[in-house]
Amino acid sequence: MTNQIEKLCLKKGMRMTEQRRVIARVIADATDHPDVEELHRRAAAIDDRISIATVYRTVKLFEDAGILERHDFRDGRSRYEPAPDKHHDHLIDIDSGDVIEFRNEEIERLQEAIARRHGYKLVDHRLELYCVPLDEMPDEEDT
Repeated sequence: MTNQIEKLCLKKGMRMTEQRRVIARVIADATDHPDVEELHRRAAAIDDRISIATVYRTVKLFEDAGILERHDFRDGRSRYEPAPDKHHDHLIDIDSGDVIEFRNEEIERLQEAIARRHGYKLVDHRLELYCVPLDEMPDEEDT
């Protein structure tokens, strides 16, 4: 069965080797934002002939074609997700590395208003919120 990543690759005229198909499937099935090493681990579990160099090249190819989006969530590694159909922002737990996708219309309107106030039309943006769980926050008495 062809996944959305593979369909986009074919639509853009990319040659889809079996290894690229496996990597595309791994990316399409991901529910997180894996880095290249994690993508390699998952792909190699399906086809142990897939090298990390192949994953790096494939991810770069997909990114350059606009099929993948790369993120740097300040953890020293690039993490990937399929290029979204609809805009969303990210909330990143700096302890666990968990990434929560969200969309908030109030924030979207505020960003557009800020751009207009400064004489600009907003054409794109990225919002990344870095956080820790509330139960890890120091008590106000401790500060």
